[in-house]
Amino acid sequence: MSKVKICERCVMDSTDTLLKFNKDGVCERCIEFDNRIANWWDFGNGHEQELNAILETIKKAGKGKKYDSILGLSGGLDSSYLLHMAVAKWGLRPFIFHVDAGWNLPVAEENIRKICDKLNLELHVEKIDFEDMRQMQIAFFKTGHAGLDAPQDHAFIAQVDKFAQKLGVKYILNGYNISSEIVANPTSWYEGAGQTADDVYIKDVLRKHGGYKTKNYIYTSGFKHKFWLPYVKGVKTVHLLNYVPCAKSKMIETLVSEYGYIPYPQKHFENLLTKFIEGWWLPSRFGLDIRKAQLSSLILTGQMTREEALKILEQPPLTEEESKQLFSMVAEKLQISEEELMQYHDQPKVYKKYKNKSWAFDIGIKIFTLLGLDKRIRK
Repeated sequence: MSKVKICERCVMDSTDTLLKFNKDGVCERCIEFDNRIANWWDFGNGHEQELNAILETIKKAGKGKKYDSILGLSGGLDSSYLLHMAVAKWGLRPFIFHVDAGWNLPVAEENIRKICDKLNLELHVEKIDFEDMRQMQIAFFKTGHAGLDAPQDHAFIAQVDKFAQKLGVKYILNGYNISSEIVANPTSWYEGAGQTADDVYIKDVLRKHGGYKTKNYIYTSGFKHKFWLPYVKGVKTVHLLNYVPCAKSKMIETLVSEYGYIPYPQKHFENLLTKFIEGWWLPSRFGLDIRKAQLSSLILTGQMTREEALKILEQPPLTEEESKQLFSMVAEKLQISEEELMQYHDQPKVYKKYKNKSWAFDIGIKIFTLLGLDKRIRK
């Protein structure tokens, strides 16, 4: 087995089989950050006019309506901080919704409640039929690939699209930010997996792994999400946190002091399933550590040194005791034995092909990148 090559600047490495390095050992993601992102972003500085123009447009479009925007609140750091800024600092009036797919950890629900209560906001909770979710999740475990969180992700996207049409609101506030998420998880890590917004892919996985037909689950489509809503209906997704300085430590400090927010040990650890997948399943089955992209984002944006990140990566995301506990909890929630869940973990890494429209998503991402509309490093 060949030795893993680590970038000399960040901590992305050759577990991303498509990653290229220059003669100095610096990966193409770092180079792309310098060439395409850094100058425009400038750590969130110098965007006051742009931000004010966007905020004015949102408020004008929402004049006379109960809501001027939509914001999906997971309870995670980014969406929580965005909500704080949107309401407390910018005076926006977003429709706040939360998708409960049955995997919430109590700490996440407590954080959501604290923020909404203090800001005096009405929270709309969309509870997903857990039998649908359970059957879908088992089907995705059967695929053997790493893209296991697709049922939850698709549910969230579908709810965003549903509310955008139902409410007639023209702006979706998205918590994505360059500061903590500029480096996306490599596509090579997800061999066999399709796009989570692609209903064709989701439904084909279900068809090939048990044939379960969902009863109450709401689907969307890539065409609807990426073309119909933004270009026909004029619904725009905006990433307002890219227009202000928002270091991770500052975000946490603000939420803790203002709302008594309880930080999570790792990104996405507000959810039982994602904590299990990212903290144990991906490292143990595939040798993939999702923290590499997260930490590399912090390195590139000046919030952490490479040495500090490497030190963190010396320890596993979860202790052995935590991993065993999560394993039992997930098996119990799925109503399967621990032996069955382990069989999915240990199955050969041979991936079936599923119907999908990934080609359309790939074209869209390339176009958005060329136009400067997609500010994320996805190679």
